[in-house]
Amino acid sequence: MMKNSQLYKGSLTTIIMKLLQENGRMYGYEITQKVKAITEGDLNITEGALYPALHKLEADGLLEVEFEKVDNRQRKYYRLTSKGVTETKNLLSELEDFIRNMQTLVKPNLEF
Repeated sequence: MMKNSQLYKGSLTTIIMKLLQENGRMYGYEITQKVKAITEGDLNITEGALYPALHKLEADGLLEVEFEKVDNRQRKYYRLTSKGVTETKNLLSELEDFIRNMQTLVKPNLEF
């Protein structure tokens, strides 16, 4: 899936939802390229990881889909539903807590 996949695997949903929160609507390939650009190539999401995650989010009512014809092809765009907007806020809050706890756990403890 990605570099250091075990560390990132649990964050894929949050990454997708955060990007959709910021960009309004996106199609799958656009999501993979945006992640690659933001992380300067450090993080690559494969289609095999992305599309099952998108389909699950859609099935859970967190994403809605729009089709648009682009260059004679149907392109599938994803957008957060109102439930998805709320869930994104919750996920980001959880992630911030997780990061804060991990930083506390891994930084050297100078109080011996």
